[in-house]
Amino acid sequence: MNVDVAIIGAGTAGLNAFSQARQVTSNVVLINSGHYGTTCARVGCMPSKVLIEVAKDFSRKQHFENFGIEGSEGLTLNRAKVMKHVRRMRDMFVGRVMQGINNIGDKNIKGYAKFIEPQVLDVNGEHIHAKKIVIATGSHPIVPSDWQTSGVITTDDFFELENLPNSIAIIGLGAIGSEIGQALGRLGIRVVGVEMLPTVCGLSDSVINTIAIEELSKDFDKLWLSTAASVSLESTDSFKVETDDGHSTRVDKVLASLGRRPNIENMGLEDVFGLYLSKINQNTMQLGDFPVFFAGDVSSLRPILHEASDEGMIAGYNAARESVTAFKRRVPLHIAFSDPQVVIVGASFADLAGQDIIIGERDFVMQGRTKVMSRTYGHLRVYANRQGRLLGSEMMIPDGEYIGHFLAMAIEHEMTVQDVLVTPFYHPTIMEGLDDALKAIAAQLENNQPGPVLRRL
Repeated sequence: MNVDVAIIGAGTAGLNAFSQARQVTSNVVLINSGHYGTTCARVGCMPSKVLIEVAKDFSRKQHFENFGIEGSEGLTLNRAKVMKHVRRMRDMFVGRVMQGINNIGDKNIKGYAKFIEPQVLDVNGEHIHAKKIVIATGSHPIVPSDWQTSGVITTDDFFELENLPNSIAIIGLGAIGSEIGQALGRLGIRVVGVEMLPTVCGLSDSVINTIAIEELSKDFDKLWLSTAASVSLESTDSFKVETDDGHSTRVDKVLASLGRRPNIENMGLEDVFGLYLSKINQNTMQLGDFPVFFAGDVSSLRPILHEASDEGMIAGYNAARESVTAFKRRVPLHIAFSDPQVVIVGASFADLAGQDIIIGERDFVMQGRTKVMSRTYGHLRVYANRQGRLLGSEMMIPDGEYIGHFLAMAIEHEMTVQDVLVTPFYHPTIMEGLDDALKAIAAQLENNQPGPVLRRL
């Protein structure tokens, strides 16, 4: 078979690459060996957010008496029904993705692709000769080899649980580990969290990280940071978790949330491309000078859905054309849907190490809107250069996703603090906290002008 473009992988990146390539040529095929439905819809963003929403709603009962709502002590939780609801919603999201897959028709090939040459693939014993190839095979959870036969689960398995355990250890407290751990704690499950780093949710600002640890500790039974863990199976329904610094606990389940590895095993990539595998241009997604492009989690560049979508579009666009075009990547935006939410936007605190920056911050304990919502917690830190141009921010605040998106737009357009301050901040909203943080930066600028923060006519 001879094609213009062959795309390997039918996840978010692969589907976007297929859509772009098909705008230029109909001679394009989509090859997929694993599950259809995208990582986000099946085991990532969507089912985890359903669980988080249930936990958030259930935990609100602690405030009902203050609101004058009586009877909250009678509320109970059916864990099996919770998981059934999560799967029902998950299946709906997967079904929407499958509608697009079904429309591809005979351009969709079910099989495992292996490279024979840079432009030749073996799929089900048939050779496919392609002018250009996009690799969008995704990733899989990391599980240490000595854990793989012990019954330790990953996020690929978690949402298939018919019921929730009474206790669980979550090893790895990045975004997904922190999110699921906090949600389970709010559903009445004893949760122990273990993390090798001294930080959670990918934070690098020590002020925000301290706040995050304090908030997560309210829902975790124990948080053990800066230590590795070992896991052993004690019985068919019991695990022993021990840490390098001497902690130990027994739990019903263990969830490994240690990150993900690219799905490139047995594809023949090293034999064909060798050391060039590390030479992926993030602006073109091209592998060196080869007619091959990477997209999505398999690239290990920015493993987030909107970034995977962008990489798929870039790779598909370039694979379908003679010349390669470089595209500017979006401002980095990371959100952990904990409560309060953790957001890192633009340059992180670590990215700015050694630079002369100004920091504006705001505590949300006494903020008007958070008092109304009985969500009086969180902290925001915003970073700018000496000229007042916004660079980035780290935060853990209620509904931080909105401030994160607002700042991403401001950073993308290279706005200064003064540019943003002339826009309205409505009262009472969470956004007023950003207004305060930006004013704190403005007060430190050499060119700060007294008077109203309004443009002069």
